[in-house]
Amino acid sequence: MYYLKSEQSFDAAHILAGYEGRCRNIHGHRWRVIIEVKSLTLQSEKQSEGMIVDFAQLKEDIKEEVDFLDHALIIERNTLKISTYEALQEEGFRLIELDFRPTAERLSKYFYDKLVNKGYQVKSATIYETPNNCASYEEDSDVTV
Repeated sequence: MYYLKSEQSFDAAHILAGYEGRCRNIHGHRWRVIIEVKSLTLQSEKQSEGMIVDFAQLKEDIKEEVDFLDHALIIERNTLKISTYEALQEEGFRLIELDFRPTAERLSKYFYDKLVNKGYQVKSATIYETPNNCASYEEDSDVTV
């Protein structure tokens, strides 16, 4: 099996609604996103011969996804009061609503799915929330929980 890893980063704030601790407040991170793709074979076309995929393409595809979240406030849909949400919008804040609580664990699955939808065979997606703390997602068909 062949593997490639590529990394991008973005700055964004999030809120963990319902959390009993400091992270229930709006706070930000310098998020690092590491995507590892895999393949049993390498391409044979002249330009991409001997590659899983051109690093430039993988980098561009990851960057497109992180740029969407860059410099935004990431929230779970319907967790802010309507008046708070509207006030933030009125002030011009960039809000990204997701259908899940934006934890590092769920964001790792979010990026995994985004790259799978772009046609990659993703081995894992790892998200660093701080330099020392990260979460990863990978699918393992051999495990039942």
